[in-house]
Amino acid sequence: MTAIKKFLELEAAAGIILIFATFAALMVANSGLSVYYEMLISIPAGIHIGDLAIDKPILLWVNDGLMAAFFFLVGLELKREILEGHLSQPQNVTLPIIGAIGGMVVPALIYLSFNYHDEINRIGWAIPAATDIAFALGILMLVGKQVPTALKVFLVTLAIIDDIGAIVIIALFYTEQLEMTPLLISAACLIVLTILNKRGVTDIPPYMFVGGILWVAVLKSGVHATLAGVLLAFYIPMRDKRDKDFSPVKHLEKSLHSTVAFFVLPLFAFANAGIDFRELTIDAISHPITLGIALGLLIGKPLGIFGICFLAVKTKLARLPAGVNWLHIFGVSLLCGIGFTMSLFIGSLAFETTGSNIIVDERLGILVASFISAIVGFSVLKLASKLYPVSDSAISATLDTSTIEQPKAGWTPSQAKRTRSNSKLITD
Repeated sequence: MTAIKKFLELEAAAGIILIFATFAALMVANSGLSVYYEMLISIPAGIHIGDLAIDKPILLWVNDGLMAAFFFLVGLELKREILEGHLSQPQNVTLPIIGAIGGMVVPALIYLSFNYHDEINRIGWAIPAATDIAFALGILMLVGKQVPTALKVFLVTLAIIDDIGAIVIIALFYTEQLEMTPLLISAACLIVLTILNKRGVTDIPPYMFVGGILWVAVLKSGVHATLAGVLLAFYIPMRDKRDKDFSPVKHLEKSLHSTVAFFVLPLFAFANAGIDFRELTIDAISHPITLGIALGLLIGKPLGIFGICFLAVKTKLARLPAGVNWLHIFGVSLLCGIGFTMSLFIGSLAFETTGSNIIVDERLGILVASFISAIVGFSVLKLASKLYPVSDSAISATLDTSTIEQPKAGWTPSQAKRTRSNSKLITD
């Protein structure tokens, strides 16, 4: 039990379990058990309360239901980072924001260059724009302690901004025909959540109860149900006015992290990654959708992130994080080509929205590109760790308040005040 506990405490554990879940799905889908795999994810399940009925196969309960918990966690992380974390400090987010924009735009353009003339294929343009933060961070942690702390912060910040982009894309481009009554109920739920928040209610159950109603209403409205998780997260109070040391957002984030990382995401990967390669053809490999996704992730992500970050630094719009060099940035930009769970999720939405039966499985390009990106990105970062080793003292120094610049003799009061303010931001 001690060994299992230590493994689960590893930052790379979530990524490792995702890999195992994916391989398990692929092994089952390519064996005699494939028929049972398809039967399992296709089992219908429903909830009926009076005239209200929600009937979905297991696969959609995972994608629409459990993934709402993932997006709820993403929303909590976004709120914490914006209010009190790295996203609250402009100097920390300029380069990741620029990189995230390039990392979404360039892969989408590469995909469209292969599929622009086909209206049905074109809907998948956002698939290679996504980054799997759990997988990418897991691979980064496998490199070992010779990874600058600032590089991890850069990757996490970039991936969070990427998640914001994915949420906006899902809301704007992958929404079905809207139903007015459920939308009105959703609006009423948001009003109730606003009242709870403004009155300083910090008990979690009332938010969860209203959030459950919100999820059903959003599901029935035509907007994708996972967005209910993000909306609910934004209404959870950041601080308890009666107890300044207690944060409902951080409490929920800590409570949900293990469940999402070790249950929700692996289950999603297992349910969605089961491609039967026994029926793979040359036409499937060379299909514009497969090529657009694979090259968008493999080439578009590093080209967009590294290229635009390089231009931003050279034009002095931003600066490299302390202790990080261009080989580190290139390695991380390769890791961002791991679209995996987010790309699989957007892919399921994209071609579900068209209502068409495309002749190629979009998951093929996602899986191939994600695994190649993981291997190449790991190799580049491992090389960087050997060429530019980071000492233990340098690692600890990034978190040591003694390294923060102190006011110097001859400084103006405003300069000294600004230094003390930055010190407080870092140590809080």
